[in-house]
Amino acid sequence: MNIGENVRRIREAIDAAALRAGAKGGIRLVAATKTHPPEIIQEAIRAGIRDCGENRVQEMLRKIPLGAYEGARLHFIGHLQSNKVKYVVGAVSLIQSVDSKELVSLIGARAKKLGIVQDILIEVNIGGETSKSGVGPDKVEELLDICAAESGVFVRGLMTIPPIATEINGNRRYFDQMYKLFVDMGMKKYDNIKMEILSMGMSADYEEAILAGANMLRIGSAIFGPRLVI
Repeated sequence: MNIGENVRRIREAIDAAALRAGAKGGIRLVAATKTHPPEIIQEAIRAGIRDCGENRVQEMLRKIPLGAYEGARLHFIGHLQSNKVKYVVGAVSLIQSVDSKELVSLIGARAKKLGIVQDILIEVNIGGETSKSGVGPDKVEELLDICAAESGVFVRGLMTIPPIATEINGNRRYFDQMYKLFVDMGMKKYDNIKMEILSMGMSADYEEAILAGANMLRIGSAIFGPRLVI
């Protein structure tokens, strides 16, 4: 597994898709590092990765003292349990998976206790899957209204994980729906909400996501290979 070569190849594919989409402002690549050890993560960072995303709080806390993410920004991209909020706020640059009033309140309270403002994304369950986290598309505006009243958070945009596609370009309709929602919510004017990040697209569908308007991708296996069993 040549991680440097994988990163180079993915960057080239991202640039080509961005050109086709007429994307301006660049596409941020977040390396999804779940199950991968610090030395492998550091190899990716040396290859040019500037953002890493972890799914599990305990794994993140184990890797931080080992210098796993040094040289990159750290994101939390997994389901965040309320009792783990205190470990994540202030430890990451962006929490991508906020999907409830309770989480907004807990994150905001913890951030204010630390004297910071925590950047977050609202996670949207665009496919309406009961097995996945995320707020329904019709509830996003209501949750943003709640965020607007919480001074400890700053909403930077939206994130989604669409259903597993069963055909080529099978997620395009979900990505298109997300982009429309992203644009619509961008019309709202709040001091602590700025729709600038649309995080969608993973190893199997990131080019499709870019064509629909994504400007942040979360890619794991295409960089690191299959997840390790831990």
